[in-house]
Amino acid sequence: MTLCVTFSLVTGIVWVSSDSEDTPSGTAARGSDAAGGGREPFRRAPHTPGEHVPASHAPLVPSRPLKVTIPAIFIEAPVTGLGLDAKGRLKAPPLSKPKLTGWYERGPSPGEDGTALLVGHRDTRTGPAIFLNLNALRRGDKVNVVRADRRTAVFTVDAVKTYTKDKFPDDKVYGETGRPELRLLTCGGRFDAKAGYSANVVVFAHLTALGKAA
Repeated sequence: MTLCVTFSLVTGIVWVSSDSEDTPSGTAARGSDAAGGGREPFRRAPHTPGEHVPASHAPLVPSRPLKVTIPAIFIEAPVTGLGLDAKGRLKAPPLSKPKLTGWYERGPSPGEDGTALLVGHRDTRTGPAIFLNLNALRRGDKVNVVRADRRTAVFTVDAVKTYTKDKFPDDKVYGETGRPELRLLTCGGRFDAKAGYSANVVVFAHLTALGKAA
């Protein structure tokens, strides 16, 4: 059963978070728009229009990500590299490790010039997963990515959007912007037992600083 699908006309990526075991538990499995695991999603105040967006930091050299932290929603998670399967679909992190995030390693690394991509499960059959509360982020929140070169790339969130599968804006999500950017993706919308989740949550962020060496 396919739960979560995104398409990219720009990079050729298709992300399919699907598996016979990847069935949300608890509330979501009953068709609610709340996340699985029988627990209410973390909720924060809505975005504030007109907030200042800091200028982008200069691009970093390529270096693979090791860990991502998002203080606003209490996330600290290791990162694993992901490739494409035989059908050209971006693989998802292992279902046995729901607290793991995945980086599309054939694309830019976080902090490098271009649009880097990190994905994670919202929930699995065993309960909530790492990106359960991703849609609670708001403009101005920070996403920190620790890299193998011991630098921490600090990203500032510009927007959080939810797109239905049939209206997913490939160019906007995956396209080049002329500066170092980051996208965080997970499943979103309502869950249907046959069709899976109806949408994707996408966090748009750009590089604004370097943190202390890890």
